[in-house]
Amino acid sequence: MGKVVADISISLDGYVAAPGADNEHGLGIGGEVIHSWVFAGHPIDSEILCRGLDQTGAVVMGRRLFDFVDGPHGWTDELGYGAGTDQATGGPPVLVVTHSPPSSWRLGPRFSFATDIAEAVHRARTEAGDKTVVVMGGAEVVRQSVLLGLADELRIHLSPCLVGGGTPLFSPADQPTPRLRQVDVIVSPHATHLTYDVLN
Repeated sequence: MGKVVADISISLDGYVAAPGADNEHGLGIGGEVIHSWVFAGHPIDSEILCRGLDQTGAVVMGRRLFDFVDGPHGWTDELGYGAGTDQATGGPPVLVVTHSPPSSWRLGPRFSFATDIAEAVHRARTEAGDKTVVVMGGAEVVRQSVLLGLADELRIHLSPCLVGGGTPLFSPADQPTPRLRQVDVIVSPHATHLTYDVLN
């Protein structure tokens, strides 16, 4: 089976979303700057995006992120994980961690639901085969995947911005404290892309 990678963009002051995140403002008020590297079009950033997508066999996300991407301001045929790569499926299968699966959703059959992150990762690994499972967010799902030892790797896309508050990725109260080993650093003008092995 392929590896499990927790992958998320973060501000220089440690937030994955600015204050005011809701179903209209998925990254908070002004939080889009955290992901500006995705749309900058720099060759380094574009190569990282394309390589990550090519390696992805399945995705895991939390319910809050799902509610945004499935909503009116969320993913479209042109914008979203895997958009434009496979018109038959819309991209890799997505497992959503939630205790209350919705009765219907806009984005179609590539989405299914699991009651906890361990179940979601297990099912995603089966779906992905030899390819990578990407745990893409939000913060709670990424944090759990690292703290519980479900992720083999943590990839941080560190944006050179300060948002002053919002949703942190980690907390001083997190237990057990994960042990990480830095294995790669790639720098563009728009982000520092950091890769860590999660040591358990």
